[in-house]
Amino acid sequence: MTFASDKEAADALHQKYIKLKEEIGKVVIGQDETVHFVLTAIFSQGHALLQGVPGLAKTLLINTVASALDLGFSRIQFTPDLMPSDILGAETMDQDRKFKFVKGPIFSNIILADEINRTPPKTQSALLEAMQEYKVTISNQEFQLEKPFFVLATQNPIEQEGTYPLPEAQLDRFMFNIILDYPSYSDEVNVVKATTSDVKKTVDRVMGGDEILYFQHLIRRVPIADNVVEYAVKLVHKTRPNTELADEFTNKFVDWGAGPRASQYLVVAAKCHAILSGKYTPDIEDIKAVAVSVLRHRVVRNFKAEAEGISIVDIIKKLL
Repeated sequence: MTFASDKEAADALHQKYIKLKEEIGKVVIGQDETVHFVLTAIFSQGHALLQGVPGLAKTLLINTVASALDLGFSRIQFTPDLMPSDILGAETMDQDRKFKFVKGPIFSNIILADEINRTPPKTQSALLEAMQEYKVTISNQEFQLEKPFFVLATQNPIEQEGTYPLPEAQLDRFMFNIILDYPSYSDEVNVVKATTSDVKKTVDRVMGGDEILYFQHLIRRVPIADNVVEYAVKLVHKTRPNTELADEFTNKFVDWGAGPRASQYLVVAAKCHAILSGKYTPDIEDIKAVAVSVLRHRVVRNFKAEAEGISIVDIIKKLL
């Protein structure tokens, strides 16, 4: 791909984003904010954790995104007996009695890790290593994963029995924590009409892997003012109790604050949010727009906050 300037490339990405939303909207009705954050994570070279009750089209959404982006798609259903080799692949002996590596479902572009908290930490960590390093190691051999590579993991917030919640250190590897809510009445009417007819919508390809990689590098090149970076870093520091920049509200209601990765993700996500919104550089409003999704899973409230009914989102909004 060649553009005369980064400004021209930014305009092209904005137009592609509008087209992507149109194509995804043919199949996924409503959920505009969820679609926006999933696409933001992809163009920012991040991963997302999606929380929502069953039946809210999480699988359909990511499958549709993969089709519109012309990327490979794998769905992994996490269960208590799932082993790391079920995700990564394993060495097997062929008919010539030679060992060969058979790739697992992780070797795709877009991975849907369904109900990631249903499997033990050993298997969770196999996926999370691939997310961080973009490679897997089997029998001391390294295998690079094809880029672009994006993981959308889902969690069911209702049932807690038989689950293995992700530790904070592993949660930190996800750029966004996206909460998927019930559709509105009018959206649900449209969903029911669309899914109970014999008409099947087709999604057109909008862009491929090479274009996505180009736009990922473009997002990193987006200029950002020092005061916007400082605002992002200061916001993260405010979440850390009993530190120099800690807010009084934080000291009262927070056990643990966000780490440095939150500052990095805030800035990159704000850059992407600005470009997708038709701007050329992010401002403080773009930081605020992505702050809840970036910080929601990185701030741990204390017992006092739970007892008084103060949520993580309430804390983040107070600090904004």
